Amino acid sequence: QKPLEEERLIHLLRKGLERNRLMRENNRLMAKICEKSPFENMVGQSAPMLKVFQTIKMLAKTDVTVLILGETGTGKDLAAQAIHAVSDRSNKQMVTVNCPALPETILESELFGYRKGAFTGAYNDKKGLFDQADGSTIFLDELGDLSFSVQTKLLRVLQTKEIRLLGDNKSH
Repeated sequence: QKPLEEERLIHLLRKGLERNRLMRENNRLMAKICEKSPFENMVGQSAPMLKVFQTIKMLAKTDVTVLILGETGTGKDLAAQAIHAVSDRSNKQMVTVNCPALPETILESELFGYRKGAFTGAYNDKKGLFDQADGSTIFLDELGDLSFSVQTKLLRVLQTKEIRLLGDNKSH
């Protein structure tokens, strides 16, 4: 309104700027609350668990292959999911394979894919899980149960693909 009251204008500008700042802060905090924590399903605040969380964060920053050892039920799959979620590869979906659930001949075809005519019933080319995981992460559950020949093929794939392999195995 005219005539312009300088003090009132300054007061309104300050209120507007403060409201804008509070709205941005509120949006930031709401986004933080809504975002899933990669550790939300992992519980514990003991020194060993804090070390596990720290190790997961460290590994996620690298492109190294990770072998996760532990007894059944200790959360090896949760650790694999957390490593993927914290990594730069998290924008792509992690591929998970339950190795003992598939017979070895089928597992090999699933992992590596096949060409049309490679065997009876191969009517089309099939992209393997390693190709699907290219640029992402593949988690091989119980990979220690695989034969040495399949493990050797896995090693060759790891040397040529942009894949992070997360495998778990029971510690014996």
